[in-house]
Amino acid sequence: HPQSVNYVYPDDPLVREKLERWRDQKFGMIVHWGLYSVHGVLESWGICSEPWVHRDSTVSYEDSKQRYWAVKNEFNPERFDPDQWANAAADAGMRYLVFTTKHHDGFCMFDTHETDFKISNGPFAANPKSDVAKFVFEAFRKRGFMIGAYFSKPDWHSEYYWWPTYATPNRNVNYDIRTYPWRWENFKTFTFNQIRELMHGYGGIDILWLDGGWVRPLESVTDEVRSWGAAIPEWSQDVDIPRIAAMARAEQPGVLVVDRTVGGPYENYQTPEQRIPDRSLAQPWESCITLGRAWGYTPREHYKSPTEIVHTLIEIVAKGGSMLLGVGPHPDGTLTSAQVDRLREIGAWLKINGEAIYSTRSADTYRDGEIFFTQRKDGMKRYAIVRLKDDEPVPAELVWHGNLPAPDSRMRCLQDGSDVPWTQKDGIVTVTLPSRFRQLHNIRALAFSFDVEKDHH
Repeated sequence: HPQSVNYVYPDDPLVREKLERWRDQKFGMIVHWGLYSVHGVLESWGICSEPWVHRDSTVSYEDSKQRYWAVKNEFNPERFDPDQWANAAADAGMRYLVFTTKHHDGFCMFDTHETDFKISNGPFAANPKSDVAKFVFEAFRKRGFMIGAYFSKPDWHSEYYWWPTYATPNRNVNYDIRTYPWRWENFKTFTFNQIRELMHGYGGIDILWLDGGWVRPLESVTDEVRSWGAAIPEWSQDVDIPRIAAMARAEQPGVLVVDRTVGGPYENYQTPEQRIPDRSLAQPWESCITLGRAWGYTPREHYKSPTEIVHTLIEIVAKGGSMLLGVGPHPDGTLTSAQVDRLREIGAWLKINGEAIYSTRSADTYRDGEIFFTQRKDGMKRYAIVRLKDDEPVPAELVWHGNLPAPDSRMRCLQDGSDVPWTQKDGIVTVTLPSRFRQLHNIRALAFSFDVEKDHH
């Protein structure tokens, strides 16, 4: 089992309170934007020497790393428009943001004092919005979003992580920490100081989302981590998350720490990536899933349809989770019209049906075929959400087992607020849909609310 099966509820009441508030939001946006966006390449991994990473075989590995890092001299996003991003996310019905302040390549999208390898040092330096993360956070905060800072624990540009004395064989630190403990201490200090900058100079932060799960105490390494594509060294790549969390919470009371895949008291919610768990989970979790194929911007991207995203969101929420949708802005600093249009269509569905999604929790029986169930936190009101394929006609009736309405309950259709007739016999509920619904096209899903009896809850 992966280590993070061992979920530990936080002790701090402020963290618990924020965690519950986060669980109510259900739908967020994760934005990958950095050096990799400029040429539309795989985020950071091109500079990592692992068998699955494909590179130009005519260029030496060292040269390819230097070329990648040199992209900093051409990253000049003159149309950078965080308000456009935040408006698009709000139109999509999203409620929280996670922004990549630094990916594994070490390029900082905030004005750190720990390194010159940052967006605010280069062609974009003179721009009034050169401290990118600050303006992204402000734009989303203004629209009531919870704010998350993505931060990569590994930093492949830092000479305290990849020491130029040695080759860089893979994603891990490239020297023996036991032989050079002072060097690793410098890296820990560097990491602590950068996170402290984010916690002190960038307004209210709700989530510290830490990526790069191979950087972890050795005793927490699991078979899952060993299967990720690089051998784990024999020493502990421990950056002292308890100290970082204490510092972060002194400045940002209640901030959620998401030390991805590590488990224990500093993984306040779990983050399955590009997949949905096969069953409902009681502990807090989020699936991070891309709108296209990649996390960052790539040219000629193939995006998922709004229906696919809505259906994925319904399944995730019915299983008790939240959905974090990955969107990569264009290198010029804007979202493309293809991204914005899809987000707007997803939001159109949520404007009507959001009551069945936001602030809900999983029901004991969360699914019957293509009908999914959610409930209010007090368990008294439930929602049945039937997923419909594009151009699939609305059925004449819906039939499901369990999730029985109270005998005197209304069955309200969220699509138009009308009541629809229903019957119940031998634990089977039948809802009759009026013929006017069969004229509806491309509605993606229909949601119904009903009351349940106290003793069913």
